[in-house]
Amino acid sequence: MRWIDTLEAAAAEKLPEAVHRYFRQGSAGGVSVGEATAAWSAYRFRPHVLNDVSAIDLRTTVLGVPVDAPILVSPSTMHRMADPDGELAMARGVGAAKSLLGISSNAGTTFAELGATGVPWWLQIYILRNREITRRMLDAAVEAGARAVVLTVDTPVVGRKEDDGDTVWDLAQPGQFLANLPDGDWTDDDLDKADDLNPDVIGWLAERTGLPVVVKGVLRGDDAKRCADAGAAGIIVSNHGGRQLDASIPTARALPEVAEALAGTGVELYVDGGIRRGEHILAALALGARAAFVGRPALWALTVDSSAGVTRLITELGEELDHTLRLIGQPTPASLTPDLVTRLPWS
Repeated sequence: MRWIDTLEAAAAEKLPEAVHRYFRQGSAGGVSVGEATAAWSAYRFRPHVLNDVSAIDLRTTVLGVPVDAPILVSPSTMHRMADPDGELAMARGVGAAKSLLGISSNAGTTFAELGATGVPWWLQIYILRNREITRRMLDAAVEAGARAVVLTVDTPVVGRKEDDGDTVWDLAQPGQFLANLPDGDWTDDDLDKADDLNPDVIGWLAERTGLPVVVKGVLRGDDAKRCADAGAAGIIVSNHGGRQLDASIPTARALPEVAEALAGTGVELYVDGGIRRGEHILAALALGARAAFVGRPALWALTVDSSAGVTRLITELGEELDHTLRLIGQPTPASLTPDLVTRLPWS
């Protein structure tokens, strides 16, 4: 069995049940989270032969940041429940793999501490009803060296979770999340997600921070084009790991339409959701993604073996991608094209 496939069960033995459930669960009936990986596995390849694949080069850049492979780590929260060092342990693992880390605005580690690691990171941000909180968090992230802002757009309200028994919030301790919440006498209403956003917020974020803005949570080509027209530098095709609107289409199915809509715009395209194999990453890259993000597997790896587990996860997925590139007859991610991939007609 692949080590990657053992991680969730191994993590379940170490985590409180409520924390393990929080990491793995989707919203409502769990339809989207259950379909994510199978949707990638429904793709089939049309390889070239008699191409020189003696030298494979996985290196690429993401918004100008060099990475050793097009495999990045998604922003997620509650890292300190997976490892006492939380995001710092995740960052060390990502840095050793020469990759890039997404950091949640709910992180349990300060932006200043993250910036001191020297690991490239992007800030994931929710626009809150009280914009002053958002402004101050953005300023702190810029000062700490964030390379981009990832605007999550699929969360005007938080997706419904159907928990039974204790939840992660019953177990969470001070300091395990919201380490970057600015000082203030904030109410629950202040901290609620803004539900009045429109594409103008992309330009506002770019102007406020001076950083490229990546829009996360797009599943439609027309929405991707609206974001591009509003100044987005990147798009992440994502259904929030199945944690928002249940029965949203799998990202594997949404990616081709979004790639077509962004063709010729110069906007960089990324994807997350259900990616567990080098073959999944290969399909994503061939269909137009510049890089793929992994979320839950990174949390499992962090839980099981701290930063070393995260490095091993990224490295082993990279090795699988190297192997599949040789078999499909292409030497680099940039040489992949959509005609190399087809989908089973019944999928």
